[in-house]
Amino acid sequence: MRIGLTSDTHNYLDEAVYKHFESCDEIWHAGDFGSLQLADQLAAFKPLKGVYGNIDSADLRQVYPENLRFKCENVDVWMTHIGGYPDRYAPAVKKDIYLNPPQLFISGHSHILKVIYDKKISCLHLNPGAAGKQGWHKVRTLMRFNINEDKITGLEVIELGGK
Repeated sequence: MRIGLTSDTHNYLDEAVYKHFESCDEIWHAGDFGSLQLADQLAAFKPLKGVYGNIDSADLRQVYPENLRFKCENVDVWMTHIGGYPDRYAPAVKKDIYLNPPQLFISGHSHILKVIYDKKISCLHLNPGAAGKQGWHKVRTLMRFNINEDKITGLEVIELGGK
């Protein structure tokens, strides 16, 4: 599976996303879509998995959950918007992530692109940064990667440019 990962679009969808995610099998969005219309645009392009973020409206929250735990190939994935990162997990996920760690933990919210391996729980943490124009980040970013059986490979960071 080839995955395109984004977050924090805040109702701005750069046309370049279509080019960068053209080869992807699925798009995953780690919250703060900004509108159900933006989510629908992504879902019309590629199969979409996503979670709602703190700025997302009630209509979007009816379609996308706060937490999404699923298997992709043989990789256990947990995606949530406000998740923190290794050694600083958010209180809402901290207990569960240590009791039942996924292999891949994805969050958004911070607008800070992060790739961190948590050795304590053998879990890869990804935060794709922010693809939208709202927020304090200086460069808009996306990620792409592959999941093949139980391996996560080929991770790429894509810079979309400034805000």
